[in-house]
Amino acid sequence: MAAKKKTTKKKATKKVNNDKKIEKKIEMKCKKKFASSCDNCGGMSYFLGFLGALIYYISTSTGFWGVVLGVLKAIVWPVFIVHGLLKFLGL
Repeated sequence: MAAKKKTTKKKATKKVNNDKKIEKKIEMKCKKKFASSCDNCGGMSYFLGFLGALIYYISTSTGFWGVVLGVLKAIVWPVFIVHGLLKFLGL
């Protein structure tokens, strides 16, 4: 009777260990698949926004320091968007 309990415990622990191994394999495959498919999506959006802001701020600037300020504003353009949105929403 005691031998039967030990074998069932061993089988149960082996099953749990196998399940954990399978879960880790699936997790690793998913991480690789999704990480490679959309790594630079946000970076490209930010770059296009930066480029558009840079063109806008430089075209409206007058003088050298206006261009320098335009470049700095283009780097932090999301701050202006969030500020305007919060101001619009009244938060």
